Amino acid sequence: MPHLDPFLLTIAGIFMLAGFIKGVIGLGLPTVSVSLLAVAMPPGQALAIVIVPAIVTNIWQTFVGPYLRDIIRRLWPLLIGTAFGVWLNRGSLTGSYAHYVPIALGVLLVIYAIIGLSKFAFKVAPRNEKWIGGIVGLITGMISAATGVQVIPSMPFLQAIGMEKDELVQALGVFFTVATVSLMINLTTSGLLTAATALPGVIAMACSFAGMFIGQALRTRMPADAFRYWFLIAMIFLGLYLAGTAITKIYLA
Repeated sequence: MPHLDPFLLTIAGIFMLAGFIKGVIGLGLPTVSVSLLAVAMPPGQALAIVIVPAIVTNIWQTFVGPYLRDIIRRLWPLLIGTAFGVWLNRGSLTGSYAHYVPIALGVLLVIYAIIGLSKFAFKVAPRNEKWIGGIVGLITGMISAATGVQVIPSMPFLQAIGMEKDELVQALGVFFTVATVSLMINLTTSGLLTAATALPGVIAMACSFAGMFIGQALRTRMPADAFRYWFLIAMIFLGLYLAGTAITKIYLA
């Protein structure tokens, strides 16, 4: 019987789970996979493995639906602001403050989960969508460049502009495609995206699609709200673990 690499098996399991979550609720692949991988490796290395599967699955999500033209018309300031924010904060994953990235990642996961659990909601008037979207994109891009997390503050904004469910899912695909392509450029110029990430990336992509198809097939058969609730609870514990472990390492260093 051939030897199975535990590292590759771990990647397969993580991305199967992350793809399943994305299939059920329309997002979560980079957030879940980067966070789980960051338990065992630096976030920059984790993001290098995540980036290609994230781009491919997001491109697929982008073109599933009839709303693409309207989404680009409404969200272009958010998209441009995100790309610029990622570029503006380039190098943060490999800079002198890189050892603080797991702390920031953990804190962001907790904030994201608390916002989701509180069901805090606000509305953005159509006349304010573009200028607020540009600011939200800039902040999201800078946070994403440092942590790989793209849901704060973009997700509350996208939920606040009043999109229908299917339109929102497609809009998430468009937004995350722009964000992840921008991140890929950063990772390439920083030397984090190399041939060594190719095999893990291929396995991650295959398992992401498998998990996503399973999640989509079960989306109409399972209570999505209950699933999302326990998903957010798990993100709180994972965020606390990541931040606590990183603080302990820095303190003991």
